Amino acid sequence: MQTIAEAIRAEVRKAVVGQDEVIGLLLTSLLVGGHVLLEGVPGTAKTLLTQAFAAGLALEFGRIQFTPDLMPGDVLGTNLFNFQTNAFTLIKGPIFTQLLLADEINRTPPKTQAALLQAMNERVITIDGTDHALGEEFMVIATQNPIEQHGTYPLPEAQLDRFLFKIVIDYPDRDQEREIVRRHGDRSAMPRLADFGLRPVLAAAALGEIRDAVAGVTLADTLVDYIVDIVRATRQHASLQFGASTRAANMLAAAARANAALQGRDFVIPDDVKTLAIPVLRHRIVLSPGAEIEGAAAEGIVRDILDRTAVPR
Repeated sequence: MQTIAEAIRAEVRKAVVGQDEVIGLLLTSLLVGGHVLLEGVPGTAKTLLTQAFAAGLALEFGRIQFTPDLMPGDVLGTNLFNFQTNAFTLIKGPIFTQLLLADEINRTPPKTQAALLQAMNERVITIDGTDHALGEEFMVIATQNPIEQHGTYPLPEAQLDRFLFKIVIDYPDRDQEREIVRRHGDRSAMPRLADFGLRPVLAAAALGEIRDAVAGVTLADTLVDYIVDIVRATRQHASLQFGASTRAANMLAAAARANAALQGRDFVIPDDVKTLAIPVLRHRIVLSPGAEIEGAAAEGIVRDILDRTAVPR
């Protein structure tokens, strides 16, 4: 598992400079079948990073460019009447893939965003009363610009809760930015992945075996209690109007197992939970009006909860 993960990292690094922590979280999500929301200002390589990550996997890749006029049928597909056969034929939408890039997901209205709800939760979509399976490999990596920018729609809480991680991509440091300019500064357009010679290193069959192995990583009862205590503390914190759901606890436990496996362990330790608590919880908690006025941040509140929660030995 570590060998395959490092091979994927090496492929992504051919096109992307830095972002090692983000790549690690993408791998963690892949190992447990989670979905990821990438947030960052324009020009921070969110799309390029996703495309490079997909290129390291032998999975079918699809992309939807979300726009204000996009309709649910444009995402899911529709049944059209075929006059030659006198029957309806399903014209599949771009959601029928294994790894889906939902680019700038917050630039489309909530009605279209909701087209992903069933798919992300059940890996099935329903069109005209008929269910269509998307497969166990189905994974969504969505990108969005910060919601305070012009022309965006905040994602509904129900949809945010379906993302395993919300990863905030910041600007690179000076050395990384210098390397980016040195490597890509000969063109104004985004570089083509074909120019970097990326190759897939993980097939769908092997992914299933790895996920089974991750599910078998030991999570002691004391760590189950630790995860539950952290999530329940979000519902009682004075600065929060709403805390995290039970789904958040399940996802944190699964992600901790994957993080342990990527570190070469077959058992979870408290540091696995601490490392992933912020990306798992930051988008699932709602600040109280008073906390927002005072300038509190979700990340700071999660850190406060971690500091206050007793760590099992």
